[in-house]
Amino acid sequence: MSRLVYSVFFYLGMPLVWLRLLWRSRSQPGYLRHFGERHGFYPSRPDRPLLWLHAVSVGETRAATPLIGALLAAYPQHSLLLTHMTPTGRDAGAEVASRHPGRIVQAYLPYDLPDACARFLDHFRPQLGLIMETEVWPNVVAVARQRNLPLALINARLSPRSARGYARLAPLIRPALGSLSAVAAQSEADADRLRRVGAVRIRVCGNLKFDVQPAAELLDRGAAWRRSIGPRPVWVAASTREGEEALILDALAASDVPGLLLLIVPRHPQRFDEVAALVASRGLKACRRSAGELPGPAHQVWIGDSMGEMAAYYALADLALIGGTLLPFGGQNLIEAAACGCPVLIGPHSFNFAQASSDALASGAARRVTDAGEAAALAAALLADPAQLAAMRAAAATFSELHRGATERILALVGELMEARAGR
Repeated sequence: MSRLVYSVFFYLGMPLVWLRLLWRSRSQPGYLRHFGERHGFYPSRPDRPLLWLHAVSVGETRAATPLIGALLAAYPQHSLLLTHMTPTGRDAGAEVASRHPGRIVQAYLPYDLPDACARFLDHFRPQLGLIMETEVWPNVVAVARQRNLPLALINARLSPRSARGYARLAPLIRPALGSLSAVAAQSEADADRLRRVGAVRIRVCGNLKFDVQPAAELLDRGAAWRRSIGPRPVWVAASTREGEEALILDALAASDVPGLLLLIVPRHPQRFDEVAALVASRGLKACRRSAGELPGPAHQVWIGDSMGEMAAYYALADLALIGGTLLPFGGQNLIEAAACGCPVLIGPHSFNFAQASSDALASGAARRVTDAGEAAALAAALLADPAQLAAMRAAAATFSELHRGATERILALVGELMEARAGR
């Protein structure tokens, strides 16, 4: 009954969903492309049997990259259906697909409406479904169960805040989680929270993001930038969210680090121009990566308005502030910074990456700050202390290495699900 009510309200709300797509397309035209796919209409499917992996956006897609390679190697007779919900996720998926010619099919997962979900599964007929991290769609799960499709939630995480939200929707969420064939949780804490809101077949497999190796090309690019920029200190504000850039710029104005270059990399590409205008409004001399210009001695800010170059920015920087942690967004991925050997500062709001943040702090790879002012003060102190920075850099590399292995464990789980399916 709860799912019926949910579906009715979803159908009634579709005009608002279309208006939101139209609104978002003003800054990202990709939201209006492949519109039929969002309702379960697709042009074709490959002849090979399919494994299906859903990665909603950029972060999930990049985290899934090692698993995608492992799946294609382990199941050479299969193709992989890679679905997303955002244009940026689809673009990131296209980069991954280019490394596996002819093996990956991309599509949007349809809206969570019963008929659209049925069309999606009946069209592609995957043999197994894997959903990344936190995407629990009641109708997708229900339709998959009706078709005896093994469906697993992998790299699963659930913050205390999300767990409280799920608890309020228990009549809807609990049956969906309970119907999953398996849940591969990132940590014991995630597993415990997922269990309390209805998941039943859970194992802890770790975080796939630790298995993502920075591309050598990007590390070399960052090193080349470093040589061009010279020995001046570089502090990167990575994957910043709305409202944080102003706090960082104000804190920077109050600090005194000789020659400091602030590298700001906004999380969302539609905000690149907005952040550039914010920097200009403060009278700071800035340049933009999209213009192909490297910062000179007079530049105070470099705006990293490019996609897919985060590892290069980390390789360039002496220190990183992880975006989404100064304001209550829950934080972005600090694991990539650690993999590049870049020490990090974390604000008070890191609930989206609670376990990774806790482990990074305990290892000495990260330091916690309460606000932008404290971040700027600590950055100044660390940049003036090469020995401390070197110790944090070594701790970051060790932290990254110790937490790898999730790909292997999830691949083993996939093997069990495929064997169970074959034995039905």
